[in-house]
Amino acid sequence: MRKIREVMTGDLTVINAKDSLKDAALKMRELSVGPLPVCDGDRLMGIITDRDIVVRAVSQGKDPNATTVAEAMTGELEYAFDDEDINVVAEKMKDKKVRRILVLDRDKKLVGIVALSDLLEELAEGEVSETLETISEAPPPAAH
Repeated sequence: MRKIREVMTGDLTVINAKDSLKDAALKMRELSVGPLPVCDGDRLMGIITDRDIVVRAVSQGKDPNATTVAEAMTGELEYAFDDEDINVVAEKMKDKKVRRILVLDRDKKLVGIVALSDLLEELAEGEVSETLETISEAPPPAAH
């Protein structure tokens, strides 16, 4: 079976936890992406999404220019290793009810990200439908 490294998106743009939410939002707009991994050098610290910025900061009245990425990011992360089987990762995403998962090498260095859509071609249609249905039923993550 195929490994997750074969379908992941590599060469990720990351952001530092000390950067402002405005910097994160500008980077997201420039790259046309919703999530950005948060790293300190090679160390993965979390992930920030466009939704995190809105729900955990803007809706709380926080100033995006003065609020850091660390204040709105998700630090508890689910991840997969790049040598894991695609089916195993899909099952993990289903169990954890996540639409995307960061990919690390065995030295725990960030090497990519996999979205549910990346798995569509690889998995049997029924499996993907079931996984998507399970994830879609999940309540959104709670705000800090």
